[in-house]
Amino acid sequence: MKILVTGGAGYIGSHLVDRLLGRGDEVWVVDNLTTGNIRNIAGHLANRAFHFVNDSILNEELMDRMIETVDTVYHLAATVGVKHVVVNPLAGVLTNVQGTEIVFKYAFKYWKRVLLASTSEIYGKTTKFPFREDDDRVLGSTRVHRWSYSTSKGIDEHIAFAYSDKGLPVSIVRYFNSYGPRIDEGGYGSVVAQFIRQALTGQPLTVHGDGLQSRCFTFVSDTIDGTLLAGERATALGTAFNVGATEETRILDLARLILRLTDSKSEPRFISYDEAFGKAFEDTSRRLPSMERARELLEWQPAVKLEDGLRKTIEWCRENYVQHR
Repeated sequence: MKILVTGGAGYIGSHLVDRLLGRGDEVWVVDNLTTGNIRNIAGHLANRAFHFVNDSILNEELMDRMIETVDTVYHLAATVGVKHVVVNPLAGVLTNVQGTEIVFKYAFKYWKRVLLASTSEIYGKTTKFPFREDDDRVLGSTRVHRWSYSTSKGIDEHIAFAYSDKGLPVSIVRYFNSYGPRIDEGGYGSVVAQFIRQALTGQPLTVHGDGLQSRCFTFVSDTIDGTLLAGERATALGTAFNVGATEETRILDLARLILRLTDSKSEPRFISYDEAFGKAFEDTSRRLPSMERARELLEWQPAVKLEDGLRKTIEWCRENYVQHR
């Protein structure tokens, strides 16, 4: 297969690239390295089956050319990370919405299958648990930039479903707190990345609010398994899937677990959301996915336990992450 991965130098994208090349596919990556990192794909640059273009998905001429060349598009490029979204919401909205519009425009022109990477942020601050893919969304005020990311990804999904209605082979995955090697504080896995860095360098672990908010942390190999199944199975067409673990972990408990696994003498340090992100920031107390649809249609469920995944992530961070800071 010839496959295009937008955002392929990012944390999740680069793991997808590894898997695709490892099974013998030819892979093209478009990434402008805003949140991606060239180190993530440096080992493939000499591979004749790998092609990297340092450019933006907003470059229509480029995307026209690239999408015509490939069989399938995995569209992962997006502005991610709470800090990026809050500090520069305009860039996030434009990149996410315009970029997705361009990708689907040319996928439709050349009739290519597309996998859209979306997010658990889609569900907003709903209190109906677990999150099912067709549930209503509950968002805060448009004056709160926190919700601009959810809104932009929601529009992305509307674009995807609209093209699906036209017959284009499309599927969607919604990631739930993916973590693993190559995590970065500026994007996916940010809280895990921050806690590990702080634990390894003897700093207090920054816990926002009271730390009782819970998340379902999903190891990156599970994330990639779900992504590939959704991108290839006929049963996935025209459908959105939660891709996440179902084991809820409170953020304070995550901090304590990382302290234990790193044998760190650091302690949690509580700071308010206002101090971390400015006034009018809103967070969600829980994010719990229903995995019924993924189990039924993809025959997929996460396999890696949190403690096992954290051990692998900490090992990578000891060797790579801290040394580059």
